[in-house]
Amino acid sequence: MAIFFNEEFLGHVQDPFHPESPERLKGIVNKLKEHGLWEEVLPSRTGKHETLLLIHDENYIDFIRTCGECALTLDTAVHHETYGIAALSAECAVDAAMFSKREGRPAFALTRPPGHHAGKDFGMGFCYFNNIAIAARRLLKDGDKRIVIVDEDVHHGNGTQEIFAKESEVLYISTHQSGIFPGTGHLEYVGEGDGEGFTVNLPFPSGCGDSTFDVAFADVIKPVITQFKPDAILVSWGMDTHYRDPLASLALSSEGHVRQVQELIKLSKICNGRITFMLEGGYHVPALSEVVAASIGSTRGVDVPLEFTDMIDNSCLGRGTITKCKHVLSDFWSL
Repeated sequence: MAIFFNEEFLGHVQDPFHPESPERLKGIVNKLKEHGLWEEVLPSRTGKHETLLLIHDENYIDFIRTCGECALTLDTAVHHETYGIAALSAECAVDAAMFSKREGRPAFALTRPPGHHAGKDFGMGFCYFNNIAIAARRLLKDGDKRIVIVDEDVHHGNGTQEIFAKESEVLYISTHQSGIFPGTGHLEYVGEGDGEGFTVNLPFPSGCGDSTFDVAFADVIKPVITQFKPDAILVSWGMDTHYRDPLASLALSSEGHVRQVQELIKLSKICNGRITFMLEGGYHVPALSEVVAASIGSTRGVDVPLEFTDMIDNSCLGRGTITKCKHVLSDFWSL
């Protein structure tokens, strides 16, 4: 798995006590170096205005670029350097996806700020530009016909869903915790117009973890993606679903996270090995770091010991959600 990373990402600081901090990337980089995995690390060039225009309104882009010191929401501040770093994060996501297309193997965009809460003309939830949506649109413009986005962050990717809700070229699948920020991602919502049936939401109650995610993958995610027959898989990779994460209360272990990554990589054989992971959330730095290192290590034959392996959900606490989701999707997919 190739790694796309720029030192500039460490320069994004909303405030000294904000959970989305440079320490997240520093922890990941240190863990990768500890296990000899800081190899094939590729930087991106300066973010391009035209790349952002693939998704975002020009007036919104210009606001981020020119507002100086302001705030989009209480938890999403804009500083003078925000535009350049956020634009570079989007460019890095595109470069990683295009690399995976050329090479036919996994890539990982180790970027920040994250992106999946950003819509065409708004930012929120620590996000300014929607990295994964921009990458998907770039692939479509490059000739791909079908892209799947799997969003495994604990928070629903409201921006990504809204951007592609009326399109059939992008299949959006989200596993997230129900009843928390941003309040979207309802199980019954399947998209609109031409996009009806191409949005899949699995909102899980607090406490759901390894067994729930394993069953969801086997019963919903894998069969829907297989029937969709994508040209590429893009993953909003959030590790705030971990039981050690301070911002939510799902219960995936480090082993459960790594298994999800491995299953998605196996599934990418249906699109010639094209899969790109893009960092979203994850705010317990030791858990975040070991999951990323173990996942990348598994693609390179390197065993990374895991510390956070408690199995909290071994009885599929989210089975009711999975069953309801299958019923909702029955008009569109064979499950």
